[in-house]
Amino acid sequence: MAPLKFCANISWLFTELQDFSHRIYAAAAAGFQAVEAAWLYDCELQELQRAREATGVDVVLINTPPGDVKAGDLGLGAIPGREAEFRQGLDLAVKYAKALDCKRIHLMAGRVPVGSHRTAVAKEMEAIFVQNLNYAADVLSKEGITGLIEPINTRITDPRYFLDSPHQAAGILEKVGRPNIKLQMDLFHWQIMDGNLTENIHKYFPMIGHVQIAQVPGRNEPDSAGELNYSYLFNTLETYDYQGYIGCEYKPLAGSGLDQGLLDTQEVRTQVTQPQTCESESLSD
Repeated sequence: MAPLKFCANISWLFTELQDFSHRIYAAAAAGFQAVEAAWLYDCELQELQRAREATGVDVVLINTPPGDVKAGDLGLGAIPGREAEFRQGLDLAVKYAKALDCKRIHLMAGRVPVGSHRTAVAKEMEAIFVQNLNYAADVLSKEGITGLIEPINTRITDPRYFLDSPHQAAGILEKVGRPNIKLQMDLFHWQIMDGNLTENIHKYFPMIGHVQIAQVPGRNEPDSAGELNYSYLFNTLETYDYQGYIGCEYKPLAGSGLDQGLLDTQEVRTQVTQPQTCESESLSD
């Protein structure tokens, strides 16, 4: 049985460094062999490629662009009337993913429009999301990329996010029915919305294409005080022979939030060169 593999979410870790290219170097120096990030689109591709090639770190996941953050957007996949913008954002995500040899893109659903009641717009938003996911499946299949959808909890993190439970996500995936569109399991969100993690992992494991972790309720390191027993959860994933990466998407309590218990499984890279600079984006899911 292969050991679990962890990647640093550089939208959450190493944030004392402004530039994402710098964070790739920092992740490599800390022992991570892979990174994931939300939005890298303010950073020049050549700078990211240079950091990736110099360190040998894999980029395993990026998100589609959020839309107009200042106007309150957090993804466009399920937003009526924004289909053209979703497709433009997907094209940009694919451009970055191909350049960085990244094989997973989180296709962000987005928020229930301000002034709308969730139950009143749910059917229309789901139909739009299914339509956009089918379009994305066609685009991504040509590039060998997997699309992911992630439920984000509406109790603590984002009360207006459309996709908020594993059950809702699984129902949408069944309607899409495409093998390259899968479920992103963030155990932080799943615990807050539903709990019952043992049964939910068992039920939805065949759909899972990526995993992320953080402690509940503080969203800190997985070995910090909280509701979740990560030793048990990691053993559960090993029992199911999970082969993908586990994204460390948490708010560090101190410093860069390096979790030595996780890093003990990583091969430390010591040959790191100085990166170039680029601007980073600060938001994440």
